[in-house]
Amino acid sequence: MHLKQLDFDYLPVHLVKDGGEQKKNAYSNINPSMLVPTFVDDDEDIVLNQSLAIIEYLDDKYPGTRMLLPTHAVDKARVRAIAQDIACDIQPVTNLRILQALNSDFEASSEQTKAWCAKWIELGFIALEKRLATRSGKYCFGYDVTLADVCLVPQVYNAIRFQVDMQRFPLIQKIYDNCNELDAFQKAKPEAQTDAA
Repeated sequence: MHLKQLDFDYLPVHLVKDGGEQKKNAYSNINPSMLVPTFVDDDEDIVLNQSLAIIEYLDDKYPGTRMLLPTHAVDKARVRAIAQDIACDIQPVTNLRILQALNSDFEASSEQTKAWCAKWIELGFIALEKRLATRSGKYCFGYDVTLADVCLVPQVYNAIRFQVDMQRFPLIQKIYDNCNELDAFQKAKPEAQTDAA
């Protein structure tokens, strides 16, 4: 939303407070999967979950703004593949719901859950670093911010959180740093949100 310079209302959903606000009826009635994000467009009477679907919807609805997917079919497929490498193969096994299950259902310690996350992020980043070597420039795909960068930045944030050695992934780190120079990414950081504590 910041990259596209769109006006929007941000309503925080705290994932831990009071057992997780996403589990309360007020939120689960809107998004039964009880995950974030949820995007509501009252003008179109649509509620979307899943970041990739939301981003593609915004690209289609606001074509006069910064596009996050290239127009050429081959380039679009390449950007989607990088984004899905992150959003489908790395992020799901390291999200809060999985970490809570590891702790509650399998009695994993905090050190074990941290090691779990680091393992899956590192495996994903090993492949991603190689893939980016063929197409990246300043960003994941050349010199324009794309859907792939929007997926990469929060995953690197998690990697740092779980103490992944980012020196092993210099290209990923460079792209992350370049993205974080942009105002839109700075505004989207977790610590920049109104509910950050």
